[in-house]
Amino acid sequence: MNKAFKRLTELKAWSAKGWVKSTEVTKGRDGVSAHPHLHILAMVPPSYFSHGYLSHAKWVALWQQCLRVDYQPVIHVSAIAKHHDPKDLIPEILKYQVKESDLVADRDWFLELTRQLHKTRAIAIGGVLRHYMRELEEKNQDLIDESEESEETDEVDEGSLSFKWERKSKTFKQLEA
Repeated sequence: MNKAFKRLTELKAWSAKGWVKSTEVTKGRDGVSAHPHLHILAMVPPSYFSHGYLSHAKWVALWQQCLRVDYQPVIHVSAIAKHHDPKDLIPEILKYQVKESDLVADRDWFLELTRQLHKTRAIAIGGVLRHYMRELEEKNQDLIDESEESEETDEVDEGSLSFKWERKSKTFKQLEA
């Protein structure tokens, strides 16, 4: 999907001046597989809506072409009001890649998720939105309390799971509690 998104951004039809891409993963309908999908915030010039506008059908066709699949992928495209500040929208796109409830609910699904996402990139930012991201990172650094950084974090909840990557078998192994 990341390669397909790169192909999309290289098309003449892609008019975004900046973008944020986040991969979210949910449980597949079978309850075992991982279902990755993209959330993208694309900043287009105001002229996009008068010329260069892409219909939903055209977005589907372009994404299908970039994915190189033989089915029409499901997409949702919507405009965001001009008065919204990208600094307020970026955290919404990046809030999580996997819901915590999915991570802890099923050990086998968690292991399958880990296998499928190994060496993938979950977040990418391009164009003018990089500037907004730098501002957000600086703002968040100001929110970190130095006393929190120095606290010991060796305590583990009784209900938590710990895993270690085994290079030889290329899998995660659960550590004993």
